[in-house]
Amino acid sequence: MLTESTQRVSKHTASRVNEKIRQKTIENIGRYQYASPEDISKRLAELDEEWDIERFLQIMPAGLVLIGTVLGFFFSKYWLIIPAFVSAFLINHAIQGWCPPVPVLRRFGVRTIYEIEKERYALKLIRGDFKDVDMGLEGITRAVDLK
Repeated sequence: MLTESTQRVSKHTASRVNEKIRQKTIENIGRYQYASPEDISKRLAELDEEWDIERFLQIMPAGLVLIGTVLGFFFSKYWLIIPAFVSAFLINHAIQGWCPPVPVLRRFGVRTIYEIEKERYALKLIRGDFKDVDMGLEGITRAVDLK
């Protein structure tokens, strides 16, 4: 029932979608294979700003809960069913890594923090943050488990 935290979203994502996200990450890394340290630093700053799936799953349900609660307070208590369902989905996501928006967000290429960190780690390898490591793109993608 409980799934490993780093894999719980990808485990509940269609394999073709996971593959598309993985390939996009490899392309991102490949684009910076011969880039300057400054360009890599800019990309790392972009990654700092990238919203991961958990962030989307915090803001979207919060908005639905707020809307359902306001409508329930001012119009009809039946609107309170929205916050109830959203809460149930969030509990399910916390335990298993799935809720209704996950497949949609994943199709749009929204990555998990774990997937973003893989790209970050690879870029730091390329930039030379780990001086003793010298490998090509294939070795880097293998090092960050992008087989």
